[in-house]
Amino acid sequence: MPAFTCGIDVGGTFTDLIAVDATRGDVRFSKVPTTVENQAHGVLNAIKSAGIGLDEIALIIHGTTATTNAVLERKLAKVGLITTMGFRDSLELGRRTRPTPYGLKGTFDPLVPRERRLEVPERMLADGSVQTPLDETAFADAVNALRSQGCESLVIHFLHSYLNPAHELRAEAIANALWHNDYISVGHKLVAEFREYERGVTAAVNASVQPILGRYIDTLRSLLRDSAGQPIKLLIMQGNGGTVAAEDVTKAAVQTVMSGPASGVIAAIATGCAEGTALGAETKSAACVNLITYDMGGTSTDVALINAGAAAVSSELELEYAMPLRVPLVDVHTVGAGGGSIAFVNEAGLLHVGPRSAGAKPGPICYGRGGVEPTITDANVLLGRLDLQKLLAVEQKVPSAQIARIFDEKIGVKLGLNALQSAQAIVRIANDTMAGAIRMVSIARGHDPRDFALFPFGGAGPLHACALARELNIPRLLIPARPGITNALGCALADLRQDIVKTINVPLPALAIEELHARFAQQFAQGKALVNASGVALDSIEARYALDMQFAGQSHVLRVPIADAQLSKEALETLFAHAYWHRFRVRLPEMRPVVVNVHTAVIGVRKPWNLALLAPEVPSAQIANAQVGTRDVCFDQGQIATPIFDRTQLPRDATIVGPAIIEQMDCTFVLDPGWTMRLDPLGNLVCTDAAR
Repeated sequence: MPAFTCGIDVGGTFTDLIAVDATRGDVRFSKVPTTVENQAHGVLNAIKSAGIGLDEIALIIHGTTATTNAVLERKLAKVGLITTMGFRDSLELGRRTRPTPYGLKGTFDPLVPRERRLEVPERMLADGSVQTPLDETAFADAVNALRSQGCESLVIHFLHSYLNPAHELRAEAIANALWHNDYISVGHKLVAEFREYERGVTAAVNASVQPILGRYIDTLRSLLRDSAGQPIKLLIMQGNGGTVAAEDVTKAAVQTVMSGPASGVIAAIATGCAEGTALGAETKSAACVNLITYDMGGTSTDVALINAGAAAVSSELELEYAMPLRVPLVDVHTVGAGGGSIAFVNEAGLLHVGPRSAGAKPGPICYGRGGVEPTITDANVLLGRLDLQKLLAVEQKVPSAQIARIFDEKIGVKLGLNALQSAQAIVRIANDTMAGAIRMVSIARGHDPRDFALFPFGGAGPLHACALARELNIPRLLIPARPGITNALGCALADLRQDIVKTINVPLPALAIEELHARFAQQFAQGKALVNASGVALDSIEARYALDMQFAGQSHVLRVPIADAQLSKEALETLFAHAYWHRFRVRLPEMRPVVVNVHTAVIGVRKPWNLALLAPEVPSAQIANAQVGTRDVCFDQGQIATPIFDRTQLPRDATIVGPAIIEQMDCTFVLDPGWTMRLDPLGNLVCTDAAR
């Protein structure tokens, strides 16, 4: 009988898998190169590499970069948009900003070009009343015109439809009879909130990636079905940190954007809370549930902040210039610094690292796949931090002398440095970039990094963790048992989630509190029905309530978590004042609060399993037996003969004082001088800095 639950995450360089049979205590791992042409084949390769038959799998939870990459690379479907007469150019006008605020030039290409943005007579007023009825004949003509242009997907985006969706619903019914596929994005169904520009962009992004995600999911499901002989239940990660059934995911394809980083945050929360439980209340209340996550993969680095065991979920992510996404996404900050990030000297003679990446192919020089550009991974090889003989995905061995020669030619000659100095400079610049990202999610938002532990993961994260922590005065590291496949772990742990948001935009004094209570109940019922429809066994269904609020006259909102859906108006006013003080350290009692959006997140909680299953079995009680060698490694203090340890051989409660290199299948951890590492009962590495 199928018993394995598989978490599978597709990254830019590797596809990672964790498969868990909690009943038998059987856990499998694999890490294989991502298949660039079709990621679905890489998923099957990962399953095969883990030694699992498809007939043994009960559930797959899959995080994919298909939509994120499509948007960032602008490899999108051909989209047509129909909007209210007079608002054809809203997506292009935006918020009257410029791509380069202080430059004289800048270019911007809207997601939908002007010739594919059509207008029809209709108009809802700001109070939801009808000013101009929908011209159904004009709308049908517009649909046929866009279809004749070869559009793959359609956006219906009418003014103020979040208040009164009647025109959009009627237009959708007409389009369903005329359009050639199911890829129809209706504005109010994706975002039932005010701000027409952001809502329109979100709908346009959804339509742009629907066919891409749809084809990918259809291919994956077909491959799984053909290989297994029967359908396998498949859930897809969303950017809000939850999952949705594969058969429903294309309806709101935009919600899968940034799903990869979200899964890592879910794994970090589970690991931190589990470690706190294992080590006692004092640890749990301190750093284990207050984490700064730092995920360094092959292409980019993603950072997020977990405060008191919860990560912020925001609806104000701007993926790139003029691309705001008004859907709930885990608040993650991304920079172009990954193991494959390419280092180069620009025209001004300055060294840059990233954001351009060598990716999976050709990859870094050391992969032997034809890469000829210096990368962060290659720099770590030259510095002795990575073992050239133990790298995954290497097709042909590349001598370190050849890597050094390329560093000399591409970097050293231009800067007057030797290969080793060039490698050190590359790592230092990469560290500065990543430290800046961490400051953005902590210091810039009023949090002191010293109050948190750094949670490094990804294939390259633990290589740089000590240096980053010291740079930011973070006194403690928590390194999970399987850092290189933590995103896959997050997939395996993720619950189902549905977010329902509705704009009401009512001043607090005028708010009918009973109507707010009814709105929360309605949203919970709607989300519960969607979660139950997935067909996945659940332990429970929970709700998390929040309100987006502001003071009258402000443009930005502040999300206020609501613990009791039946709260009083007075309690709500107190909660908002407290949240405003905590964020801005200002009290404004003379200002009138406004309730803008009502937000309910419905969580379908899956049965948990013990993270101790991830810890390697300990064959020995002697640390000496875990040491596999010694090599010269470059640190800030110079080149030091450094012991190399096999993490899978470390005994429980092992303590090591840096410098040291800890190797395992999915990553390498560099323990800098001055740091002390201890292995905890769950297989995590808890590290402290003596200088702090």
